[in-house]
Amino acid sequence: MAQKGVQLDRETFSCSICLDLLKDPVTLHCGHSYCMNCIKDYWDEKDNEEIYSCPQCRQTFTPRPLLLKNTMLAVLVEGLKKTGLQAASPADLCYAGPEDVACDVCTGRKRQALHSCLVCMVSYCEKHLQPHQEIFKKHKLVEPSKKLQENICSRHDEVMKMFIMDKHLTDSD
Repeated sequence: MAQKGVQLDRETFSCSICLDLLKDPVTLHCGHSYCMNCIKDYWDEKDNEEIYSCPQCRQTFTPRPLLLKNTMLAVLVEGLKKTGLQAASPADLCYAGPEDVACDVCTGRKRQALHSCLVCMVSYCEKHLQPHQEIFKKHKLVEPSKKLQENICSRHDEVMKMFIMDKHLTDSD
């Protein structure tokens, strides 16, 4: 029987607070993991409250949980760093950098847009493009652009179109 390989990417081993690979990972009672310093700082900001919560699922903890390093997770992250996951992971390549066009639909860390829709005036990543295409089959998709508004005619408030006149139709011979 063939076994499925486990998909390991940077996102799996990243802290959702700092968005970097886990450093001194700790796991809360709800199962979510963070860098020890990130979760401590997060809770220190809310120290006047007596109830502490997980930033992801919002499960509450009273009193403040004692944080212990998750040694198994720490060993995994260190091993992955050594195998080059940190250097150039496929997951990193799909996130938008300062030069890239970001998906307008993504929340949190934005992915790179694959296309922009001239009708909706929105840029979509691979994940959000498919539902858009299924619903709006006739919308005009173009290369991702940060300047979508430049494709709209200010006079007519419509997508600019280019018309090419056939030479045979315009000749008066």
